[in-house]
Amino acid sequence: MARRCSISGKGPMAGNNVSHAQNKTKRRFLPNLRTVRVTLEDGTRKKIKVCAKELRTMRKKA
Repeated sequence: MARRCSISGKGPMAGNNVSHAQNKTKRRFLPNLRTVRVTLEDGTRKKIKVCAKELRTMRKKA
């Protein structure tokens, strides 16, 4: 399963670790994903992976 938000599509980003000596090595910034159970319109429940920012927006609109 990919590390991707089901709602916004936010996924991993790439960047550099930079040491004090300015040595650069590649690293990944992973999204802050949470597994949430959501009730659909037909009454069934489904587990989806949602990033924390979208979870906050969902709770604000509910």
